[in-house]
Amino acid sequence: VGYKDIRCVESGGPEPGVGCAGRGVITSINFLEENGAYEDIDYVSYDVLGDVVCGGFAMPIRENKAQ
Repeated sequence: VGYKDIRCVESGGPEPGVGCAGRGVITSINFLEENGAYEDIDYVSYDVLGDVVCGGFAMPIRENKAQ
């Protein structure tokens, strides 16, 4: 918890050429949910890679975890 109680988390993905980074995004979101990271907060913002090299980046939208 940082300035004005802002919570910040950074997560990585697989090594380049080894796996789908989009899968890492949904895995991270699921981990945060399971550990209560979304409880008692007002706003959530994600900054993810904009390249669509695989379908994995659409997974959070398909699973209603992002809009």
